[in-house]
Amino acid sequence: MDIMGKKILIVEDETSLRELLAKILGLEGFKVYSAVTVKEGIDILKNEDIYLVITDVMLPGENGIEFTKWIKNNLPLIEVIVMTAFGNVKDGVKAMKLGAFDYITKGDGDDKLPLLAGKAVEKAFLNRQLSELEYRLESRSSFSKIIGKSNAVNKLIELAKKVAVTDTTVLLLGETGTGKELLAEALHLASRRRKGPFIPINCAAIPKDLQESELFGHKKGSFTGAHTDKKGYFEVSDRGTILLDELGEMSADLQAKLLRTLENKTINRVGDTTPIPIDVRIVAATNSDLFDNTRDGEFRKDLYYRLSPFTIELPSLRERKDDIPLLALHFMSVNAEKIGKNIKSMSKGYMDLLQRHPWPGNIRELKNVIERSCILADDMELTEETLPKEFLTTSPITMKVDSNGTTNAGGEMSDLKSVERHHILRVLDSAEGNKSEAAKRLDIGLATLYRKLKEYGLD
Repeated sequence: MDIMGKKILIVEDETSLRELLAKILGLEGFKVYSAVTVKEGIDILKNEDIYLVITDVMLPGENGIEFTKWIKNNLPLIEVIVMTAFGNVKDGVKAMKLGAFDYITKGDGDDKLPLLAGKAVEKAFLNRQLSELEYRLESRSSFSKIIGKSNAVNKLIELAKKVAVTDTTVLLLGETGTGKELLAEALHLASRRRKGPFIPINCAAIPKDLQESELFGHKKGSFTGAHTDKKGYFEVSDRGTILLDELGEMSADLQAKLLRTLENKTINRVGDTTPIPIDVRIVAATNSDLFDNTRDGEFRKDLYYRLSPFTIELPSLRERKDDIPLLALHFMSVNAEKIGKNIKSMSKGYMDLLQRHPWPGNIRELKNVIERSCILADDMELTEETLPKEFLTTSPITMKVDSNGTTNAGGEMSDLKSVERHHILRVLDSAEGNKSEAAKRLDIGLATLYRKLKEYGLD
């Protein structure tokens, strides 16, 4: 491996020694950076592609042992060599237990340092190559859970693969049940944050008076019931990805705070004025038309533009009918194994009804229907008798052209809005008019349900 130009950082507060080491290593072909304190060192690590850190144990402020721990926790591919005072071997041993490459004694190891540094940089280089290979292999398989071969799905995956390797904020748009969380997780697994946490949050499921505390955390005593300090979801997601689903259900105050977080890359816990730096990628998702909400004043325009530099629209199941057999067979196999039945196929009539159904609940509805059928099935085949009653009574979408040349949908389902209206009425009926329960079954916020009822003249 050619070490020429590979970057090394020396953190040492003694000027003469720091300059001597920099000169020795510079003559070996390394590009050397210097710092006096741990804070200065961290700033350099954040801005430069460093392979090796050589640090003294005794430094102003934080010591080299704590610095080693921080490096191995946050930048594990960087190697560390610790310099200890004469006779103080225990510091070197402690550093190696934390993951340091090696240690030398100050004033006694200068002649060994060039060779040791070369070996450490070579190890860092090989570890980077291995990590890159692992990343490429894992990123290829990260989208394997998204089932489908239709043009709509192929285009979706192609877009997602391009943005996954960046840190760009992504906005996912799609109806309930189209697989927004599954796609968000695939984006995370295909990114360089894949070893960090993936935290999915449904904003509609959190009461508005608790949203700020849940997302950003709080300090002890900041409000009644805050008995201890608490980390919010953003802190828990550090160096990973956070999915903010049902984004339209955010309170106005929380929208303002989220905008500040996106701009400053810091958060403030409730009751605390000290900003906490975070490194989180945001994937936002909504089943409503967020841009329309900005025009109505329900959602901030400046936040919308911050969240939507890259937007992916997920197709409804009606737009990818070719994928229904693949999805249905997958869910059949999974559920048959789960409940211990030897179900191997679906009758032609069963599959015909699946493909004629308008699927207002999309993939989630299909999954639930297949699970129900598997439970009811008496033999190795799923038949029409195992389907819910609405499959036999709901007419499929049919298109007609009127005398004016206008295209209209005939039958009970007149268009996309009629499909949604019908689905909401059906779920409300099954929930016996209980709107909170209906919103839960529809997987939308209660405010969204009320807005839909008003929109369709049902309130």
